[in-house]
Amino acid sequence: MFVPYGESVPDLTGFTLLMPAVSVGNVGQLAIDLIISTLNMCKIGYFYTDCLVPMVGNNPYATSEENSAELSINAEVYSLPLKKLVALQLRSIFIKYKSKPFCEKLLSWVKSSNCAKVIVLSSSHSYHRNDVQLRRYLLTPSMQKSVQNKIKSLNWEEMEKSQCIPEIHDSEFCIRIPGGGIAKTLYDESCFKEIPMAVLLKFVSEGDNIPDALGLVEYLNEWLQIIKPCCDDSTASALPLKMPSSWRLLFGSGLPPALF
Repeated sequence: MFVPYGESVPDLTGFTLLMPAVSVGNVGQLAIDLIISTLNMCKIGYFYTDCLVPMVGNNPYATSEENSAELSINAEVYSLPLKKLVALQLRSIFIKYKSKPFCEKLLSWVKSSNCAKVIVLSSSHSYHRNDVQLRRYLLTPSMQKSVQNKIKSLNWEEMEKSQCIPEIHDSEFCIRIPGGGIAKTLYDESCFKEIPMAVLLKFVSEGDNIPDALGLVEYLNEWLQIIKPCCDDSTASALPLKMPSSWRLLFGSGLPPALF
């Protein structure tokens, strides 16, 4: 599934894997874009898979004309050995009935690579939240053992259980992430396979979701401290985030002057 760039397979033992769920507003993908661009992570390989819609495009993190013509595909892996970070970026949607096989193959790769933990960045429909819900997290049992004290010190709120079948009064309660893509499947599979995983998510609506992505990166950084803030304030506005060059085309080109 994982194909390295170069002759040797990189050693990812003890690394933290960051990845998005293709979810409402593409917030997880935008957040991973920000992290890869800000930390200047190097591309180390890609996933060869039939589970995602094929796509190809220019280098989304181009910094000059020389590297702007480099090609990117639907699932690429980036690394920052100094911080023991590896990031998987997903750039297309799943083919019908292929999301679960993808999750199973991905987690098998995580195990074989000896990654220390997996953090999934996701989102959920804002119309499903209550008045106090803005962002939430989930931890698998094997993850709770190692990070629970740190999470408690951050005063984060864990994702609440809700009715498995909404509006059915005697329905059982379970974890639901409406609009969260593969986040719930990855969480369930990781619980079963005893893989340390955290899911961080925001409740959002479709639209300009750049502010949501900034907030999700801030949320992650409160915990991992992977991006050093410009000052003592750790909010997103104080983080020296570098927006990818591809974001200039996020909403297409401007309105043609001929309209006016």
